[in-house]
Amino acid sequence: MKGAIKVIIRIMGEGQYHVPEALCDQLKEVDNRIVALVEKGNEKEFREELLKLISEIRKKGKVVEEEEILVSDIIVPPENMSFKEVKDIFKESEI
Repeated sequence: MKGAIKVIIRIMGEGQYHVPEALCDQLKEVDNRIVALVEKGNEKEFREELLKLISEIRKKGKVVEEEEILVSDIIVPPENMSFKEVKDIFKESEI
């Protein structure tokens, strides 16, 4: 990822990842689907999309060392967060 612009993504409760900016469009598509599924109350598909999003971040991102303190550009809920908690977060954020 040298020379590429990187975005910092935090998976809540897990840590941060350097992710190439080029990957962000793909991740935004998945994120938009997640928001729509939450709005529709579709928990099963929401969970599948969230796991897909987290998997892509882990697979294509590079872990930020714990000693490094960086501001996160994007924060993703953890895979074990309840559907109700996610709905509450989205309401608070007015997403």
